[in-house]
Amino acid sequence: MRWNICVVGAGKIGQMIAALLKTSSNYSVTVADHDLAALAVLNRMGVATKQVDAKDEAGLAKALGGFDAVISAAPFFLTPIIAKAAKAAGAHYFDLTEDVAATNAVRALAEDSQTAFMPQCGLAPGFVGIAGAALAAEFDEIDSLHMRVGALPLYPTNALKYNLTWSTDGLINEYCNPCDAIVNGERVKTAPLEDYEILGHDGVEYECFNTSGGLGTLPETLDGKARSVSYRSIRYPGHRDILRLLLNDLGLERRRDLLKDIFETALPRTDQDVVLVYCTAKGRIGGQLREKSLINKSYSRVIDGQVWSAIQVTTAAGVLGVVDLMRAGTLPAKGFVRQEQVKFADFLETEFGRLYRAGDLTAQNKAA
Repeated sequence: MRWNICVVGAGKIGQMIAALLKTSSNYSVTVADHDLAALAVLNRMGVATKQVDAKDEAGLAKALGGFDAVISAAPFFLTPIIAKAAKAAGAHYFDLTEDVAATNAVRALAEDSQTAFMPQCGLAPGFVGIAGAALAAEFDEIDSLHMRVGALPLYPTNALKYNLTWSTDGLINEYCNPCDAIVNGERVKTAPLEDYEILGHDGVEYECFNTSGGLGTLPETLDGKARSVSYRSIRYPGHRDILRLLLNDLGLERRRDLLKDIFETALPRTDQDVVLVYCTAKGRIGGQLREKSLINKSYSRVIDGQVWSAIQVTTAAGVLGVVDLMRAGTLPAKGFVRQEQVKFADFLETEFGRLYRAGDLTAQNKAA
């Protein structure tokens, strides 16, 4: 069955989603946005577009009529409006948000819906939740599950050792908002930038620390089953200390508008990036205490004659993999759908989930 998809948001991720859908025989795609200049980029790619103001719920609902599914690639604060419009249009709904409040609004809309609502479908939350749940399921008794994800420049040059690779608003949310976790068997909120650790991989040293939103609904799913569940962002050493100076000592946690302006003025964007996913689980299998890890390392690549960054590819593949499973009838077709309901092996078999295979270091090590 061929699906007609509307992507709301013509930014970097929206463009990547559209480019992938355009190459598939199973989909037709239209991108909606209010920005004519952004839509012109999609037109040059051969993608159909609509000029729509996503803040106008009634106008957006009318524009979404006739689509099988809606993917929100818009800023997190527009999530509730876009989800309401999708519901009014009778379309399945997917998004990429890491924002907890926005996700709760989507969840409320899903309660009496005749279509599916599946938020948090990108990289983290998204792919990492599918992978983490699969890793936990390999144990008879799961003790701990720790997910670490970083979208990093290949060639860091500034003191932060960081370049902008996606939404600045989303990045600031991660650094400032409380973090969901399971600690000593209890679901709790932990402070961002805390639980610092050093991680080494492939000859490179990284640092990791708590950030908000990456776990999605996984703490709820593993509540009462795991003693410890956490999510931490991966950065190059020194990044966290500068963040604490900016956010805590200089008080920019209370001036997020100013922090956004500083980031977008001082930090260039790059397509030369790497996305590292490093999940580790510990528990009992057959009565023995065991540990298992899943490592995935993705780089920028050329798709359909154009260079796309690693964060664009992994985020778009995350949402489109679950869209493909929904289209195929593998996932529930109405109500709220969690990432943990997706079988990892099924996801990797979709035409979009296969994009993660090149970075699957765990599988490569097994083959070797």
